[in-house]
Amino acid sequence: MSARGADAPTAGSGADAAPYFRLFNPILQCEKFDPDGGYIGRWVPELATLPTGLIHQPWRAAPLELKGAGVELGTTYPRPIIDHSAGRERALNAYAKVRAM
Repeated sequence: MSARGADAPTAGSGADAAPYFRLFNPILQCEKFDPDGGYIGRWVPELATLPTGLIHQPWRAAPLELKGAGVELGTTYPRPIIDHSAGRERALNAYAKVRAM
């Protein structure tokens, strides 16, 4: 069965045993655990017809690809709120300041 037709996966939470500071990247996690975009396609139907390589980051799609899937960023699907690379840098800088105290 294609992952696009798969049931929703389960999730959990708990204390992180890693001995260092980690930042969660939802895009990388999604690509790792939902590589074919089945979960996204099921729960975010606005993106269901995007190609697998674009469903995790629709803002990277070419205008023609978005149009073909019926997606209009900012109208039928929101634009990204944050650039994860920039947010990661801000978080690491803030963490470094706190550790230096």
